[in-house]
Amino acid sequence: MSENAYSDAKALDLLNELERILESNPLIDEVGFVHPSLFSTLKEAAGSSASSQDISEHENTNFWIRDHKLGISTQVLLPLYKAAKHAFMAALREYKTSENLPGNSVDDSLESEVMSHSKALLMLSCDFGTAWNSRKFIVLKKQLLPMFIDELLLSALILSYAPKSERAWSHRRWVIHTISGNSILQQIIEGESELVEKIAERSKMNYRAWNHRCWLVSYMTREQVLHQLEKSRNWASLHIADSSCFHYRRRLMLRIFEDFCHTQADHSSDYNFKIYNIWKDELDWNAALIKRYVGREALWLHRRFLSSYWIRHIATDLHVVSYQFDFGSFIDHELCLLDSCSTIPDDDFEDFQAQAIHSATYIVWLTKQIPEPQRIDIQEKLRARDLNRLLNTACPERSSLWDCLVGAEASSQV
Repeated sequence: MSENAYSDAKALDLLNELERILESNPLIDEVGFVHPSLFSTLKEAAGSSASSQDISEHENTNFWIRDHKLGISTQVLLPLYKAAKHAFMAALREYKTSENLPGNSVDDSLESEVMSHSKALLMLSCDFGTAWNSRKFIVLKKQLLPMFIDELLLSALILSYAPKSERAWSHRRWVIHTISGNSILQQIIEGESELVEKIAERSKMNYRAWNHRCWLVSYMTREQVLHQLEKSRNWASLHIADSSCFHYRRRLMLRIFEDFCHTQADHSSDYNFKIYNIWKDELDWNAALIKRYVGREALWLHRRFLSSYWIRHIATDLHVVSYQFDFGSFIDHELCLLDSCSTIPDDDFEDFQAQAIHSATYIVWLTKQIPEPQRIDIQEKLRARDLNRLLNTACPERSSLWDCLVGAEASSQV
């Protein structure tokens, strides 16, 4: 049957069936849109392994549900969407009208209709802003924790098929912010990080998901921040091209440093040493990744962040001289990294070419971050390494960087 062949009555029956499925199985955590020809394949694949509880009268050529996974036939999407939109708008109009009546008493059944129809509509059109806003209004009015949890479940369900839906991510942030004073918040934060990681595995370079995870950092406890920094390292090691993950780690590290700055007077030197070790450990780990994964720009950008904060804050604000911090040894370590990354094999492999470019431009950038007394020393060491020749060989178009560096030095000596 074609989409145009569905009458309004049949489309409404489809909507009622979908809403019954959602109500009878609130644990549905994934939805997908399936071509009608694949329904028989799905049933055969499930076979006799399905329990009687999984088998439903809803499993026909329009809907398929098994193990809390819902499939909707692509053939019925358009009539189903039209019926859901019409039902939602009609229920919303009636709800608003009843709100304006004297006494401001709204029948609970009207609220239930708005919530039910908006849920079905959002599953078919995740960017329908009016549906999201109507749910916010009703949930805020009720102020019941289970309703807030339901909103998190709904947005997670939508993200299962639309992982980059800004509306769904925004709705999750609204829920978390609204219940931020509740004792259940920290448990929710843990679940959010797991959700983002799960979605990031399926949806590569998902900026919205990682942006959501960065936003969560401000709601984490200090222990959660440290745990996330440790936990995300393995994921980052396996996804070194995904700069969003490194951005997340930077946000975590900044939060650690912010906590220290706000409560510095209350901490002993042991805490200073802990901050110092976190940064040093990240620098060492980053250097190992740079050598293992040749020519990856995201790793060099992460190192710029680490080096910048190392120079501007850790060497001064934390007074880590007492931990045998040696500025000269830090510079020597970076120059050794330059030496190991600047060799271009005869086969002219592009990744090694990129590695040489990244290492040379990084060291020029680093030189400009260093205070004057130490800057002269590193410039002399770069001359000994003939950085100008390296720039001309690896990236002739950027050879002017050396002239800028030399020019800056000459100006400082005048």
